[in-house]
Amino acid sequence: MADTDGKPPLGTVVRESKAPAIARASAILRLLGRSDIPLGLQPIARKLDLVPSTCLYVLRALVAEELVSFEPQTKRYSLGSGLLSLARSWLHRDPFAGLAQPMIDEIANRFGVTCVAVEISGLDRFTAVAVSKAGGNFRLSTEVGSRFPALISATGRCIAANGAFEEKRLRARFDKLRWDDPPSFEEWQAQVAEARERGFGLDAGHYIAGVTVLAAPVFKAAGAPSHALSATALSRTLTPDAIPELADALIGKCNLLSRQISQAA
Repeated sequence: MADTDGKPPLGTVVRESKAPAIARASAILRLLGRSDIPLGLQPIARKLDLVPSTCLYVLRALVAEELVSFEPQTKRYSLGSGLLSLARSWLHRDPFAGLAQPMIDEIANRFGVTCVAVEISGLDRFTAVAVSKAGGNFRLSTEVGSRFPALISATGRCIAANGAFEEKRLRARFDKLRWDDPPSFEEWQAQVAEARERGFGLDAGHYIAGVTVLAAPVFKAAGAPSHALSATALSRTLTPDAIPELADALIGKCNLLSRQISQAA
């Protein structure tokens, strides 16, 4: 079983890592980041399959670095303020999120969709770095920091369409994906070819039943896309005329972002 971001369970990642100290620390941070409440030592150790004494050692190191906070009264741990300085450093290095936010706000409000800007990490994953949710009954439960397998949904079709990837490599990644209505690999390949021709990817209910997702790629340099914008809505709310208009809006914003981030690089 995989976690929601498509990666193996945290405990498995820790056990199989070739750098266990780093894996333990990152797994603890990820676990605390997913939890709505502070967690005690025993729940953390149990979830990650760690010996409690080892878990405590790592937690104390993270507390010392201010990456984790410790509440003496409850003896529970949560994410620390030190992560903010790391986040600020990342935002300063990569202006994409700040540039994309007003653009996805505009698309979300204009079309009544959830619009997400993502950073692409090759064939491993893509990560939401900015989110805009329009009013209405449907809102995709995606937040900044949410991670997804690279080839999933409409964004995945854009990644595959714009990279020189061997079919064998794509097939191995594709076979691990989880869909509500899985396409065959041959169907998916045809949809990838369409994304390459049209300049945007489309997922009509395969990833999430009853939900349509469109995505377009952003390029920092020639080659594979570095980022993407996606728009998500209930399929019944998107008329046949709305999809091309929404696709054109996404492509236009992505082209503008490509120019902006390539100049800033």
